[in-house]
Amino acid sequence: MLLSAGAERLGLADDDPDASPHRDLDEARRLITALAGLVTASGEYLGLHAGPLRDGLQSLQKAFREASTVPDPPGQGPGEKYTGPVH
Repeated sequence: MLLSAGAERLGLADDDPDASPHRDLDEARRLITALAGLVTASGEYLGLHAGPLRDGLQSLQKAFREASTVPDPPGQGPGEKYTGPVH
């Protein structure tokens, strides 16, 4: 649910993310950070689901970086304190 909600808040559920009425980068940052903490903390218990969840998280982190008008420095984007820098 956090992955889907993060994508929606980035506007990725709409044809034009920049014009999405659901776009809220502040909320997206919170959701991505929460997901990063959860995936990192529970990684050993996720088994074969860990890889796809990490990939989805990284995709959201990259999409956030692209959507942001003022990019965060490497390692300071949403969730990067848990996952490391995303480029």
